[in-house]
Amino acid sequence: MQPDFSMAYLTATAFTAPQAVEVAAEVGYQQVGLRLLPNGAGAIFQPMLDAPEVLRETLARLKDTGVQVYDLEIIRIGANFDPYAFQRFFEVGAQLGAKAVLVAGDDTDLARLAASYAKLCEVMQAYGLTADLEFMPWTAVHNANTALDVIRAAGTPANAGILADGIHFGRSHTTLADIAALPASLLHYAQLCDATPGTSFTEAELIHTARVERFLPGEGGIDLAGLFCALPRTLPVSVEIPSAARVEQFGAKEWARKCLQASQAFIAGLPVPQ
Repeated sequence: MQPDFSMAYLTATAFTAPQAVEVAAEVGYQQVGLRLLPNGAGAIFQPMLDAPEVLRETLARLKDTGVQVYDLEIIRIGANFDPYAFQRFFEVGAQLGAKAVLVAGDDTDLARLAASYAKLCEVMQAYGLTADLEFMPWTAVHNANTALDVIRAAGTPANAGILADGIHFGRSHTTLADIAALPASLLHYAQLCDATPGTSFTEAELIHTARVERFLPGEGGIDLAGLFCALPRTLPVSVEIPSAARVEQFGAKEWARKCLQASQAFIAGLPVPQ
């Protein structure tokens, strides 16, 4: 039995939130990920928090299509982090029925980062959201072990989570043993994509590939089969395969379709768990 597949924001950045829901339904995704906050100053995202008409339209399309919102992006924990500044984000997330929030750890003071993360989880719990800390090699949470250390230092809140992404697994000092050692209770979903593996890329190269130049499963060299066999097979799969060149070649909707088809074929081809 295949897991649910979610169309991640980066796979189809051309669409507004209502359009993303509609496209996800049309091409066959069960879920969708939305980016309601930019990942940096001046970055693109899907405005909704201050646009009640967009929220209403998104809710209507969710109801009409049966697509669900799985995760929302993005909360970045820096040195001067205040979780209460995201109250509207959490409120809208609850209205959308979202399950998870993608969290990036930027504070290099790991003790302070853990304290901020603990407070974030506390505030989010009332909204039924998990705080899924994604390890990315250019952030302070640069591998799976660091993510686990931060969560344990935070007291392992009930809604804590760790998000594994194929590209960051393949480009960080994270082993299959590290992934297999993660408590299943911390794993809520995983992101699927491929790329050239390695740990010698510059920060600029890492960010560029992650945001606009990923590959379909099997086109790179990351041990995705090992990764997804080490993760619980029931996890929803967030298909996150941004490719500026292929969106230009095929169009945003057709690229989203190709990403889903390749992801479904990859998961279907994994060995049956013993």
